[in-house]
Amino acid sequence: MTRKPMNLTAYEIMETLVAFPTVSRDSNLALVDWVEEYLGSYGVTARRVPDATGRKAAIYANVGPEVAGGVVLSGHTDVVPVDGQDWTFDPFAVTERDGKYYGRGTCDMKGFDAIALAMVPHALACGVSRPLQIALSYDEEVGCIGAPPMIDDMVAHLPRAAAAIIGEPSMLRPVTGHNASAMFQIDVHGFEVHSSKLPQGVSAIHEAGRILQWVNDWNDRLMAETPDPVSATFDPPHTTTHVGMIAGGTAHNITARDCGLRLGFRVPAGDDLGRHEAALNAMLEELDAGLRAKNPKAGVTWERMNGVPALRPEDGGAAEALIRRLTGDNGTHVVTYGTEAGQFQERGYSAVVCGPGDIAQAHQPDEWIDKDQFHKGEALMRRVVETLV
Repeated sequence: MTRKPMNLTAYEIMETLVAFPTVSRDSNLALVDWVEEYLGSYGVTARRVPDATGRKAAIYANVGPEVAGGVVLSGHTDVVPVDGQDWTFDPFAVTERDGKYYGRGTCDMKGFDAIALAMVPHALACGVSRPLQIALSYDEEVGCIGAPPMIDDMVAHLPRAAAAIIGEPSMLRPVTGHNASAMFQIDVHGFEVHSSKLPQGVSAIHEAGRILQWVNDWNDRLMAETPDPVSATFDPPHTTTHVGMIAGGTAHNITARDCGLRLGFRVPAGDDLGRHEAALNAMLEELDAGLRAKNPKAGVTWERMNGVPALRPEDGGAAEALIRRLTGDNGTHVVTYGTEAGQFQERGYSAVVCGPGDIAQAHQPDEWIDKDQFHKGEALMRRVVETLV
């Protein structure tokens, strides 16, 4: 039995997607079920890529002939929490007011997801000779975790697209570069004694202070470097090292047994993340050896939590060329946050970030996307599809 096409506008699709409370800590399967049903109503078969728990999944589809040279429109399905935020409107409904669409994810990035899905019937009506590919990931907001297995599955099962457009909010400008990042959990282990016997113990907090000093010294060194030409287009034009969380100790008069901290690097596309990881590892290995020499129960353990590769400007990249041709924007646009674009590029896709809305509205209470931006984004993606005819 043939299903009837849903025939929803991009706005109506956005309303539907926003109504699913797909905060990263929760399942996104209800949304994925709906997307699969929507695609199926147009005769398009979707493929899921579940996470290890089975509570989440990415979903992607090929619209049109199964040949190489198409375009991927890619977004993520998860959103950040609304807990503790002062919302004027229902965060999980779209409210139109004063030329803006309010709701969690309208900007980041269910607005673009809706536009991408609205392109399915347009691609079919146009009779594209190269495919439109839709790719929706999970867990982007907690470290771009869901995209890599999805992209690997796409590489295995789909013809390679010529360009991947990652629709993070960029005010529809072609963003051709963004930072790499890496996060480390570092745990310093000390030896507890009464603080009056300080020399007989090892304070994990005091020793963690050596890591903090290394961070300050490393940042000073990086700020003094002359940036390479690509990094010079970023602000700041150099890598930064940051400790955002630290905790340890049990009482004011006991040398701390444990102290944990989270250390992260943000690396412009022209720099090499590997050199910073190597420097960190060398420092921690030296500190660990020194602590173990003081007391066999002391030391340092650490692990790389997650990381996102940089999006690097491409020489003659198809994705950049496509968006520049359609928008007429030949400016240099790079951003210091990370996206899934670097993960597509790392796997051989030509990638660009281009989507409606302003990143300044992402994650905020009363998150919104400008109505005009949303519909300009829809018009731009229609023109993208029309290049596939």
